[in-house]
Amino acid sequence: MAEGLKITDALVRLTHLVDHVFADVCRDLDLTPQQAQLLCMLIDGPVGMTELSRLLHLEKSSLTGLVDRVQRRGLVARVPDDHDRRACRIELTEVGARLGEASHGAMGERLEALLGDLDGPDRDLLISSVSRILAAHTAATGRPWDRTE
Repeated sequence: MAEGLKITDALVRLTHLVDHVFADVCRDLDLTPQQAQLLCMLIDGPVGMTELSRLLHLEKSSLTGLVDRVQRRGLVARVPDDHDRRACRIELTEVGARLGEASHGAMGERLEALLGDLDGPDRDLLISSVSRILAAHTAATGRPWDRTE
């Protein structure tokens, strides 16, 4: 990083870089960024619409439109919710699972390439720092950044 760069500037620049990498991955797979995010959210199994709305920061109507478009492409299916017969869960089709895994894998590969010059201690420090930021945000807001927390 350039000498004198503020941490906030560095984080904003890093965010833009990651966004550009993600956009490139999506474009290569003929997905919009929101479609790719949705597919990645579903890799571990079906998710309800309410949880997807929270995870993707989308209003119900916007999420419904997104799911409709991705369903028309044959990438997801709506399945009944076992716990609430009025609700449905969204799950990946075979094609959707392949695309979700491909986008997740390609993103990981491209980010690894960006981190190629960081050695073990620097990687460990970055992981620790980012983990602390995410944990503090989750503690303050009650909103974890993934489904596993």
